[in-house]
Formats: sequence, structure tokens, C-alpha cells
Amino acid sequence: MALRLNAIYWLMILTDESLIYESRIAVGAAWFVENVDLHDDLDLESINMETKSEKTSSSNLSTSTALVLVVFIFLSSLLALALLYRQFPELEEHERQHLHLPWDLEDAKQLGLVLDRYKDRYFYEVLFGVFLVYIFLQTFAIPGSIFLSILSGFLFPFYFALVLVCCCSAIGASLCFFLSNLLGKKLVRKFFPERAAEWSKAVAKHKDNLLNYIVFLRVTPFLPNWFINMSAPVIGVPLVPFALGTFIGVAPPSFVAIQAGQTLHTLTSTSDAWSWTSITVLSVFALVSLIPVFLKDKLREKFD
Repeated sequence: MALRLNAIYWLMILTDESLIYESRIAVGAAWFVENVDLHDDLDLESINMETKSEKTSSSNLSTSTALVLVVFIFLSSLLALALLYRQFPELEEHERQHLHLPWDLEDAKQLGLVLDRYKDRYFYEVLFGVFLVYIFLQTFAIPGSIFLSILSGFLFPFYFALVLVCCCSAIGASLCFFLSNLLGKKLVRKFFPERAAEWSKAVAKHKDNLLNYIVFLRVTPFLPNWFINMSAPVIGVPLVPFALGTFIGVAPPSFVAIQAGQTLHTLTSTSDAWSWTSITVLSVFALVSLIPVFLKDKLREKFD
């Protein structure tokens, strides 16, 4: 079933890129509903009691205080980026205009050409710049990290770039997890308490397989990464399987993006990075990530 949904999704991408986010959320929701029974016979009242207990003990911050803290963290991050910009080596005027966040592939190409000229003499400055900007985008769910993955493949050796992207993704996603846990969970539990309890119940039901599910969602394009980052703490996913699953799960799609980055100058759009071979490989990885789940269920049925 997962392979069939995956094939449908990629066919949609190849025919109409404008449907990417809508299809991700729609297909992801269908997969989640099919694989997680939100109307299980577990005691909803006990889940509500746990939710109230956790709300009381985990944090005494009010929603307004949490919002102020999130804004402060965002402004502090912007200040750090500004300081990084000022510390960068002196650039020529025509180069400095390309030193900004890449919003499309052409921006990534121009930025890559500029950074490549300074990479040998200022390797650590360039490396730290990519590292910090990547984490910033992931932390605040800002689009553009795909271009930094491609850019990393252009600037650095393949396996070095792969480890770099996986680390940045895991760290940035964990920080986004923290911010969502700080503010998003409060808002959801305030306005949708019953829905939050149902989600928590579903997570509790599959707590032994959360790592595999996170890996699966990262490998497949069912849901946007920003949506996973922001929703995970709200539904009660623990940080450790979330971070580890992110590090492992982003590796296969990052492999494709980094490989494309080695031929950055020939790319005309991000869809050029994908082929039927890469789609097949990602589908295989997605299925492999769920094999332990099926094996556990079979063994449990056998011994029960």
C-alpha cells in the first residue's frame, strides 16, 4: 500500500509541481488514518488525565510568555546570522549581492559560485556559514533547505556533505521540535484538547515503533518536513526517537540532492535531481524502515 501511494505521489510531482504541499499533506493524512486507529478502545479519560498532568508539571510558562520567548529566540538567531555576514571575508561588489538565503535554484547556483571561490582559503567560515543557515531554516520552518542540500553537494566532498546535511537536519528539526513544544503544544491543547488526547493515544499505542515511523515519514514525501517537525511534540512523540529518526531518515533523499549538487551548474530545476531510479531507491528504503514493525507484530501475534 505504501509503495502504491508513493508511486501516485511521485507521478503527481512529475506532472504538476504546484501540487507538492497539498499532495504531501493529503496522502500523508490518508496513510496516517489507515495505519493508526484513532478510535482504539484505550481509555480516553486516562489519556486526558496524563495530558493535564503533563501540562501542569512540564512547564509553568503562560502562552504569552512562551510566544515572547520564541520571538526572542528568532531575533537572536537573526542577530547571529548578521554577525556571521559581517565576519565573512571581504567580497567584491558583484559577489556580495549573491550572499543571501537561496530562494530558488538560480540563487543557489550564484551563491555556490561565490562560496566556491573562497572555500579553499576560508574553509571553516564557509562550512560554519552553511551549517548555521541550514539550522536556522530548519528551526523556524523556513523553505529553502533543499537548496542548501544541493549547495553542500557542490561545495564539499560527497560523504562529508551527506553527514553535514544529516546533522543540520537533525539539529534544526530538534530545535523546531523544542519551539513547537514550547508554544504549539499549548495552543493545540488549549483549543483542541480532545483531538490532542486522541493523537497522544495513537502515539502511545505505537510507542515501540516510533523510530521506524519517523524514518519512514522522512524518507517518503507524504508530509512536508516542517509539518513533521512542528506536529511531533504536539502529538507526544519523544525527542530521542524523533531526532534519531530524522538523522537516519533524511539520508536517502539528501543522497539524491547532494548527488545533484555535484552537477549544480547543469540543473535547471530541482525536479532534475529526481529520476525513476532515485524514486525506486527511496521507495525501497521506506519499505525497509517498516519491516521491523511488521516483524514485531508477527512475533507478538505468534507468542500471544
